Amino acid sequence: MTKNYVLYILLAFSFVSCKQNTSKTGDATTGATKWVDSLIYPEETHFKNIRQVTFGGDNAEAYWSFDDKQLVFQSNNKDWNVDCDQMFLMDADEIFKDKIPPMISTGKGRTTCAYFLPDNEHIIYASTHLGDDACPETPLRKNGKYIWPIYDTYDIFVADLEGNITAQLTHEVGYDAEPTVSPKGDKIVFTSTRNGDIDLYTMNLDGSDVKQITFELGYDGGAFFSPDGTKIIFRSSRPKTEEEIKEYKDLLAEGLVQPTEMELYICNADGSDLKQLTDLGNANWSPFFHPDGKKILFSSNFESPRGFPFNLYLIDIDGKNLERVTHSTTFDAFPVFSNDGKYLVFSSNRNNGGGHDTNLFIAEWQD
Repeated sequence: MTKNYVLYILLAFSFVSCKQNTSKTGDATTGATKWVDSLIYPEETHFKNIRQVTFGGDNAEAYWSFDDKQLVFQSNNKDWNVDCDQMFLMDADEIFKDKIPPMISTGKGRTTCAYFLPDNEHIIYASTHLGDDACPETPLRKNGKYIWPIYDTYDIFVADLEGNITAQLTHEVGYDAEPTVSPKGDKIVFTSTRNGDIDLYTMNLDGSDVKQITFELGYDGGAFFSPDGTKIIFRSSRPKTEEEIKEYKDLLAEGLVQPTEMELYICNADGSDLKQLTDLGNANWSPFFHPDGKKILFSSNFESPRGFPFNLYLIDIDGKNLERVTHSTTFDAFPVFSNDGKYLVFSSNRNNGGGHDTNLFIAEWQD
């Protein structure tokens, strides 16, 4: 399922945002980098500095270009003239308080999961615009339980940085989304329902040589390659009991999935040597490899009996040495390291004035 339903997560878990004291260094409207150390909680020792990038709406899934000079991200900020998630481009040192970044998706349908291609001049992303120009409806609950929609009109496209679609990579009936690119620059991993379940597939950058790499019943998604391209980390909900299996299949038949119980899995890039990495309970998701390739940074609410807050955690790829990284009282997720390993972009509810806005933050990382 798409990883961008931040607002729906907030509504589902009834997040209560905290207010923080902030000290702004200079004018955040100029576009220059402004570090604001008071946005870091005292326990967050991996953050040397931090700056807030966006200031309203739901902003998530920011991914770096291969040269770390730009990022692409999705937002539904109403002040940016969009009705649901669209893709926006930014330079790595920009801040958007009183200005609007350029939109590089079509502005039609709903989009998710943009990612740079190795040439730094194109992105891939999933969009529903071939199904309808309008934003698709977004159900939030089914039988009192929180759900995500699996839109069967999602396909994966290539676009240049002016927003022109240059290729369509998927044409199958059903959900094709959540594409990310190997740091080696040779493969894309994505999630699809083309076989009747929700599994992971890989393909070449031109959409050729499609191969299924996960096969167990359940939702497999949000996959990322390791820095050397040899492994893949992803989140999964794997129903086990007859009741769980029936509920999963019934929801899937309606184009829905329930994401409140997910664990992390790791495998080789071809799907071999599949292992469950976490067994923490609740929702463990948005995993990303640490630059050394030996750890995973991910978001989880496993320490939260009420379902919130979500915080970031590090864990070794063998499942050992779990470490809490952020100490928010609300929501931290979608962590992504720059390719040089110096910076981390993530989404958070910190410093949102007590509301539900989810903004992008970039932290200078230290081990």
